[in-house]
Amino acid sequence: MTNKLELQDPRTQYARPPYDQQPLIDMPGHTGEMNPRPDHGEDSYQGSGLLKGLTAVVTGADSGIGRAVALAYAREGANVVISYLSEEVDADETRKLVEATGNEAICIAGDLTSESACEKLIGDAMRHFGKLDILVNNAAYQVTRDQIDAFSTEEFDRILKTNVYAPFWLSRDALPKLTSGGSIINTVSIQGYEPSPELLPYAVTKSALIGMTKGLAKLAIDRGVRVNAVAPGPVWTPLIPGSVEEEKVRQFGTNTLFGRAAQPAELAPLYVWLASPSASYVTGEVFGATGGRTPV
Repeated sequence: MTNKLELQDPRTQYARPPYDQQPLIDMPGHTGEMNPRPDHGEDSYQGSGLLKGLTAVVTGADSGIGRAVALAYAREGANVVISYLSEEVDADETRKLVEATGNEAICIAGDLTSESACEKLIGDAMRHFGKLDILVNNAAYQVTRDQIDAFSTEEFDRILKTNVYAPFWLSRDALPKLTSGGSIINTVSIQGYEPSPELLPYAVTKSALIGMTKGLAKLAIDRGVRVNAVAPGPVWTPLIPGSVEEEKVRQFGTNTLFGRAAQPAELAPLYVWLASPSASYVTGEVFGATGGRTPV
């Protein structure tokens, strides 16, 4: 008897609001403190060798979308550089998930708001693995405020440097080293199209990163490198309870057609496809995974 695929109703496949999550004390927070715990594909993602033998750098890979991408890449046969800020426990858990696939992982801590940290990340990846095939610019920072005068210059500067400067620095350093046929994949957001006022600086950065994706694609193709982006809607990651007020966290994702937030595991296949030879004619594109909210 052959196994049959059992489809699930996407509205009820994962936990739905209201969530019982309490505010996280430290920003950006830790996966182990989340309720419900995010699904990164630990028990569901099955690879088929789509990225066998490749090497990927994934920023913000300690948790959330970054962890799900790192795990999926490893199960597709890739070695992974896990870039993270300071969450050593989460980064180590990601490393163990990658190594359990039989592929190699290295963890590199660093504050990507520093140009030198970005240069070091790419340099260390090259020194360790000897090549680079995929760069995923996923790390991000946000704060929420009710009024524009509540955003400090320091906050604005950190958000811009994390979400725009770092992808620029990393892409600039990585592009000459990426193999022909390789990819740069940026994590943008629905906020780049439909900005929420309480996330104004974050939305500005995601609009900028959309423009960077499309402009860089025109430069990178001269080296045979493709550049694309994934635009998530609400996704259940530590960044949310770490930066959003408690009542909004409880109802997070109810404004989608599914009535819930996405889980990181639901986005990872997009990053796999964009990095794989199957997407060989795709560059300069932004793929939405917004729960039905992408503007027409």
